[in-house]
Amino acid sequence: MVKKERVILVGVQTPENHHNFAESMLELKNLAQTANGTMISSIEQNREQFDHQTIIGKGKLEELRQTIDKEAIDLVIFNHELTPRQGQIIEDALEAPTIDRIQLILDIFAKRARSKEGKLQVELAQLEYSFPRIIGQGKTLSRLGGGIGTRGPGETKLETDRRLIRKKMTSIRRELKEVEQHRQRTRQQRNEQQVYQIGLVGYTNSGKSTLLNLLTSADAYEENQLFATLDPLTKKWRLPEGFEVTITDTVGFIQDLPTQLIDAFHSTLEESQNMDLLLHVIDASAENRQQQEQTVLKLMDDLQLRQIPVLVVYNKADLIDKEQFVPTLFPYVLVSAKDPASKDKLIEAIQSIMKEKLQPYTLVLAPDEGRLLEKLKQNTLLVSTDFEEEKQQYVAKGFAKEHSFAITRMEQAK
Repeated sequence: MVKKERVILVGVQTPENHHNFAESMLELKNLAQTANGTMISSIEQNREQFDHQTIIGKGKLEELRQTIDKEAIDLVIFNHELTPRQGQIIEDALEAPTIDRIQLILDIFAKRARSKEGKLQVELAQLEYSFPRIIGQGKTLSRLGGGIGTRGPGETKLETDRRLIRKKMTSIRRELKEVEQHRQRTRQQRNEQQVYQIGLVGYTNSGKSTLLNLLTSADAYEENQLFATLDPLTKKWRLPEGFEVTITDTVGFIQDLPTQLIDAFHSTLEESQNMDLLLHVIDASAENRQQQEQTVLKLMDDLQLRQIPVLVVYNKADLIDKEQFVPTLFPYVLVSAKDPASKDKLIEAIQSIMKEKLQPYTLVLAPDEGRLLEKLKQNTLLVSTDFEEEKQQYVAKGFAKEHSFAITRMEQAK
């Protein structure tokens, strides 16, 4: 069993961050637990601005140093990005390993990465973060591979030669470019085949993987942890009428997502840009629900996803008083991914959006066109099929993507 590190959290509340400071500190605690740390204590301070050398003031720094000695703390985690200089000054003053929120998130991503692409992306993000912070064989380097903030999917020890690091980063970018080109070909293939694509987006731990499992029996990893899913997972899903679509689960968003990760995971998150419908999954029971909603909406803006139709899925209805629930985003559906009865409710809401956004069609088919009828069931949202005895013909009605064969045939018949 892996020994849990004893950690202390440090946060400074300023006029700029006071509106979400409490939520951010709670999130930091959850992140530390996800990284296999045990929070022993936390130190918080109100200041007009961060101390330019140590974030916290001299008095708090001394209080922190005494707590580290008294509680046998293994690791100090700051809830703010530390510059290379700040990190060095603080470590020297505390004589204890110190990391920031970004390094903690990178560490969790390193633990979660499973695919080759995921591992490469995390390694690149770690190298980009570490590059300006490598100054000789300091205390931080000596514990590489030995605990929170030091894990990596590739080499366990970072090379101190900056030239070699640059070379390694160039090599990873080249590999990622090849993977991205393969991903683009796959996307293009799906687009050419007119496959209807649904993407799951949302704050980390909102229940996206559980919803994916509810709909598709995909057996995606689901756990009450931050960043339980890292690598995107695409599964086929057949609606009750026979319409075959794909659903893609993506990495969860989070406040202050490190810029290194936004850059490194750009190609992964680009999967969402090609979706026909996004399911924005929200934890309806989260205390800071609206803050989480705004974080996701901002990142959706950054990723140019706001032009895609969205169905808001308020999840975890089993953890709230449904009578008291007040939605803030629309259109929405309130479900519990743990409740099988929610499946029909969710399908109905998804189909309602499909009917709004897809193009309606009416096709007349001859009795010997049974194979085409099967194709309509599989590739469009077929809502009715009537056989007219007098005319000996089928009349099929449904909804399809704009350039699908069903729409093309309907237009040709006009």
